[in-house]
Amino acid sequence: MPIPIMTNAQNSKNDEFYTQYHDIEKEINAYLDFNPDAFKGKTILMPCDDPEWSNFTKFFAQNFERFGLKKLISTSYATGSKNYKTTYQPTLFETNNPIFDKEKTITNGKIFTLDHDKSGDGIIDVNDLEWQYLKGDGNFNSKEIIKLRNEADVIITNPPFSLFRDFLAWVVAADKQFLLIGNINAITYKELFPLVQADKLWLGATNFNKGMYFKVPSDFIYSNTYKFEREQNGEKVNRVPGVCWFTNIDHGRRHQPMPLMTMEDNLKFSKHKELKGKKAYDKYENYNAIEIPFADAIPSDYEGIMGVPITFLDKYSPEQFEIIWQASGNTRASAPKEILEKLGYIPHQKDKGGGAIVNGQMKFGRILIKHKKFIK
Repeated sequence: MPIPIMTNAQNSKNDEFYTQYHDIEKEINAYLDFNPDAFKGKTILMPCDDPEWSNFTKFFAQNFERFGLKKLISTSYATGSKNYKTTYQPTLFETNNPIFDKEKTITNGKIFTLDHDKSGDGIIDVNDLEWQYLKGDGNFNSKEIIKLRNEADVIITNPPFSLFRDFLAWVVAADKQFLLIGNINAITYKELFPLVQADKLWLGATNFNKGMYFKVPSDFIYSNTYKFEREQNGEKVNRVPGVCWFTNIDHGRRHQPMPLMTMEDNLKFSKHKELKGKKAYDKYENYNAIEIPFADAIPSDYEGIMGVPITFLDKYSPEQFEIIWQASGNTRASAPKEILEKLGYIPHQKDKGGGAIVNGQMKFGRILIKHKKFIK
């Protein structure tokens, strides 16, 4: 069945996903549990955020003092610059403000800032947010937003899914701490994977591989195959599978080692029918490595290279494993020559540029790893 092609307008409309408050709270608390001062004294920038509707802005503004923030900056993209027509209606928060401009509300982005007690009630919180129109439309590649990026210490947002690759490159270029929502398959991007391999990017603490519900506009278009909830707490929502947090902010979960069985015990007692009763693990035809079909089937006593599904990264501990590279369609073109030699890679007519081959069939997205310490 052919995959339906979305127009730019449809693609943009279906980029309007608003993260729910409880998902943000759960994720952020994981960093604070590991390091209570994770955000202390820092300036946080939330671009692509639509501050009037975003729970990111509300959450960090409400917890400004508890987190010890220095400054909060949140920006939005102009409604008139989006690739689809919308029934946009300014909020009372905007229209009741003396600086409201009915033309600029369409053509210009907005910036919200928080750094002092404007109301005079002795607490810095959401009631002290100040806003104004940006000079431009709020595009993250504009000089105006790049200047804000360079001022910030941490960048946190749910960027448009269709622009994730470009947005991540924009963040990484500034060498900042970040916390972003994206699809797990982005792991295989040639721009992203080297960061994973170098331990400069990892998965967040929550919601991995479970799907997340996002608030969506009233005119959001569901796919014909959508079978999940469409409303929560009176708001229209859409469940997106395979969504995760990408970050370089440390959290305790990634330092917890996986409990593993020996190779012999896996072959005897594995709960997976693909392994239980086999004489040995399958070997790749084009890599000097064995196929591990499930992360919990990694043998504790195997010294060589192993290929695991990308879902392994949710359980990855840098103290337990070394990530060598990935086996995917861009491996041949993106991996350094010395890495390919270490992996014993031999081009295969069916590997589509570097995918791992078992019994003549290519496995989807494998991460190639080794134990840092193993049990003999």
